[in-house]
Amino acid sequence: MNTAKFSSLPLKAALLENIESLGYTHLTPIQAETLPHILEGRDVIAQAKTGSGKTAAFGIGLLSRLELTSFRVQAMVVCPTRELADQVSKEIRRLARFTQNIKVLSLCGGVPFGPQVGSLEHGVHIVVGTPGRIQEHLRKRSLRLSNLKVLVLDEADRMLDMGFEEVITEVISYAPSHRQTLLFSATYADAIREISQKFQFKPISISIDSSHHDAVIEQRFYQIEKSRRINALGYLLAYHRPESTVVFCNTKRECQDIASNLENCGFSVQALHGDLDQKHRDQVLVRFSNKSCSVLVATDVAARGLDIKDLQAVINYDLPWDPEIYVHRIGRTGRAGNKGLALSLCTEQELNRVKGIEEYQAMSAKWDEIAPFQMSYEQRFAPPMMTLWIDGGRKDKMRPGDILGALTGEGGIDGAEVGKIDIFDAHAYVAIKQGSIDKALVCLKNGKIKGRNFMVRQSKSG
Repeated sequence: MNTAKFSSLPLKAALLENIESLGYTHLTPIQAETLPHILEGRDVIAQAKTGSGKTAAFGIGLLSRLELTSFRVQAMVVCPTRELADQVSKEIRRLARFTQNIKVLSLCGGVPFGPQVGSLEHGVHIVVGTPGRIQEHLRKRSLRLSNLKVLVLDEADRMLDMGFEEVITEVISYAPSHRQTLLFSATYADAIREISQKFQFKPISISIDSSHHDAVIEQRFYQIEKSRRINALGYLLAYHRPESTVVFCNTKRECQDIASNLENCGFSVQALHGDLDQKHRDQVLVRFSNKSCSVLVATDVAARGLDIKDLQAVINYDLPWDPEIYVHRIGRTGRAGNKGLALSLCTEQELNRVKGIEEYQAMSAKWDEIAPFQMSYEQRFAPPMMTLWIDGGRKDKMRPGDILGALTGEGGIDGAEVGKIDIFDAHAYVAIKQGSIDKALVCLKNGKIKGRNFMVRQSKSG
């Protein structure tokens, strides 16, 4: 494309007007490469990392294909996790907000099945969901795909990593063969090529440059003995003192062990791995994203769909085998014009992995020294926020403004002391600056939200 503006694309006036009202004027590289083909109705396989603008690319593509008068499922996006499905649903709703009557439904596990059936019966244009729940609806015939025009597999590599290949194959078997299939993946593993060959027709293959340059992300490597790995991690956290860090490791067990070690030494930390139930996972992600927890120790699969705006650092406690996964991990920092920090611990046995990363990025690794550090209990650094849990949510028609109003009303606290507010079906979370947490707790316990009293307590560990 000669120009990188949305106005150069053959989009309906209302859709273009809304895109521009959201502040989108220039296309990101992935949008510039994929959208012309998507709008032509071609199948596309695209390699793009989280934060590249891929959701808007396929979102605009599928919105441009809808027949609004037909309340049948015409587009479906399959995502690996509920968090990612929620983000994708929100983005598509934003892109469609000025277009009348577009119905977008999220179909994910962990929430009741019945209300989803009711929503489907009333008529839906776009479904966004996780493989298992979509499969369940298809088997029970509450979801029908006979009118499907566009199928999107988002973060397809992680769906395969999570063991969803058979489920995805079954889900696609319900879709018409005359459809457009868009496949987005952070990596181009053999399994992804196989999925593409199986389900796409003459796809356009697009890959955006995956290397991260030091101007955006400062990458540093540290060679250490295996037995000193946890001490080295403690040193990096204590030295750099980032407000938000994701520490990546390769196994669930290691994930829990590292988090426990760090917690015993006074760090504000949570573990995110595949064994957590949905409620606990939601709580961990809320506390990390609202800055009432500074360190998140995660496996690659569990961190998929994690979208934290101001992630200051990524630390590789273990280096991944695949250099593409390394690039994908560190791409979560250094976004939105901020400089990021990517720090990697490496034993002698892992030096060949660093070599693979150097070759993949076509740049030499920069090595640094780690000073001796003893892990012992000390309040290292308190996170800037703390979280309050409220026993009321969407089912009580609670909105963020209701909670903010209750906190900042007569005799309440300053609005600048209130951080992120997250509302779920049956409960809500609000982040409060450390110095105001006691006052906020008293304020909500003694006051009313929407004219009612709700149970309020400080969320676990913060």
